[in-house]
Amino acid sequence: MALTEDRPSASAEIDIEERLHEAWAEPAGIAGFLTSVDHKRIGMRYIYTAFVFFFIGGIEALIMRTQLAGPNNHVLGPEQYDQLFTMHGITMIFLFNTPVLAGFGNYLLPLQLGTRDMAFPRLNAFSYWIFLLSGVFMYSSFLVGHAPDGGWFSYVPLTSRHFSPGVNLDFWGLGVMFVGISTTVGAVNFIVSAFKMRCPGMTVNRMPIFVWSMLAMAFMVIFAVPSVTLASALLESDRLFGTAFYSAAHGGSALLYQHLFWFWGHPEVYILFVPAMGMVSTIIPVFARRPLAGYLWVATSLIAIAFISFGVWVHHMFATGLPAMAMAFFAGVGLLIAVPSGVQFMSWIATMWRGRVRWTTPMLFCMGFAFIFLLGGITGVMVSVLPFDWQVHDSYFVVAHFHYVLNGAVVFPIFGALYYWLPKMTGRMLSERLGRLSFWTMAIGFNVSFFPMHILGFLGMPRRVYTYSSGLGWDGLNLLASIGGFLFGLGTALTLLNVVVSRFKGEPAGPNPWEADTLEWATTSPPPHYNFDRIPVVTSRHPLWDQPELAYAESGEEEATRAYGLTGALERQTPISTGLDAAPEQTMEIPRDTYLPLLVALGTAVIFLGLLAKAIAVGAVGVALAALALVRWAWRTEEDLR
Repeated sequence: MALTEDRPSASAEIDIEERLHEAWAEPAGIAGFLTSVDHKRIGMRYIYTAFVFFFIGGIEALIMRTQLAGPNNHVLGPEQYDQLFTMHGITMIFLFNTPVLAGFGNYLLPLQLGTRDMAFPRLNAFSYWIFLLSGVFMYSSFLVGHAPDGGWFSYVPLTSRHFSPGVNLDFWGLGVMFVGISTTVGAVNFIVSAFKMRCPGMTVNRMPIFVWSMLAMAFMVIFAVPSVTLASALLESDRLFGTAFYSAAHGGSALLYQHLFWFWGHPEVYILFVPAMGMVSTIIPVFARRPLAGYLWVATSLIAIAFISFGVWVHHMFATGLPAMAMAFFAGVGLLIAVPSGVQFMSWIATMWRGRVRWTTPMLFCMGFAFIFLLGGITGVMVSVLPFDWQVHDSYFVVAHFHYVLNGAVVFPIFGALYYWLPKMTGRMLSERLGRLSFWTMAIGFNVSFFPMHILGFLGMPRRVYTYSSGLGWDGLNLLASIGGFLFGLGTALTLLNVVVSRFKGEPAGPNPWEADTLEWATTSPPPHYNFDRIPVVTSRHPLWDQPELAYAESGEEEATRAYGLTGALERQTPISTGLDAAPEQTMEIPRDTYLPLLVALGTAVIFLGLLAKAIAVGAVGVALAALALVRWAWRTEEDLR
């Protein structure tokens, strides 16, 4: 493998650009949209689609807050309210938080790793189509008037066929299994990409911290998501086929469902939180103008959080009558997990301590996240204490804690990431003025909305009620929470306006508008289809800060190094590296655009429709379509790679 810093002449450069464009060109129009396997296009689709669901879920929340703004309101009936709060939870957990983080990961990982695509480009496209179709599947329940109404957790026995005879809960159970396919195969892609697709010099202790966070998230998904998939599969088996996994009268156990659900449900909090921390740990050093303090400690704490999070699930079940010794163990682990989270906070403080902090919009959102998650973390420690949890269990205190953790600790970093990385994705800067206004409106609105819910919980207001009587001391606090909710919604709408306006009137971003340190900023904005015509070579954790002239590799004569230079780019190849030291190992052919991922996803959707309708013929059609597409997928020909 040879290194070079020389570039060809202008005329040769134009010829190379034309050849690269021809090699990486996608079909125009709808065909290109349906067949693309480019990680950048897939990542942006994830982000845009997830934000569509985010705003839908936000509208559902505002309708609920309108109902609860005063006592004895009649905006919604109990059935409508149950459907809305169930779909709001499903949307935010399954259709926004996890997919939007996957979108950023899809877009950024190959760029930060210095490669040309994910390890499995077709699987990447399949993951997106499954996500989209599963969201459409679950929201189609509104069209038939039977949206899920058992809460986003769908506790048995209330969700059994006996108590919920309609198809409402079937949309939930089948939909969770459906979207779980997307999450799981996406996690496999992240793991393999992080270990095997790194550029020369990027040893594991030089990986960007955001890559570490996505790697930790992916391993958590691999071990956690099968649990909720099994929980929903057993529920659907009880509902559709008459089994008795959760029926105590027939030898089953309702608590089995809670164990399976929360074995996923509490790691899920950290599945979302860990990538958000990776975003913050990437953004803060850039605007503090110094490297991240304690890089190894931060990376280690991310892995520690991933491990410890699997020992916390029972703190959601303290009121179920489990043995005291078992609950004491899980209470202790619930307190212990605050330690690696504290390492992250200490790192951010130390990074800024002697830095020259620039208070840009991304930095403001990071600080908003730190403040809000700190409050959510404190209340999380509180509910890990058994006697306290027994007092506030299923009260509005838990609603407040849950939203401080998930909304504050995920939504604020995601909005900061939007302002930080969207210029790279679109080539246009967002308005700082609108961004700051959006931040302060969201920060004030969020705290005005959710902080009073702590007090409502202390005053005895239970969660999941659609109305309440006057004279209980809840009226004013609920009105304040509703006002704050609308203010928060306005803040998110300001960012949406900012994104739309910037696409037409935003200032050109340039390759590196923030003077950042990681490799995604070494490309144009937006990056070309091939990311890098020559694979970069790094010698530190901050290549754009520590290497004034970034070196690039040339193609070698060996098979393992032929993809490094222009030869690899022109032949749609990217190098595969060894797991620890990123030495050249193999060359990967990047597949052409294809309809196959979409066809497999459509076949999978038809299978779930057949299960929902209890129509064997429909399910058989789905199996046939998916199987035929998979056979063609595996039957690789030279035409696929041309």
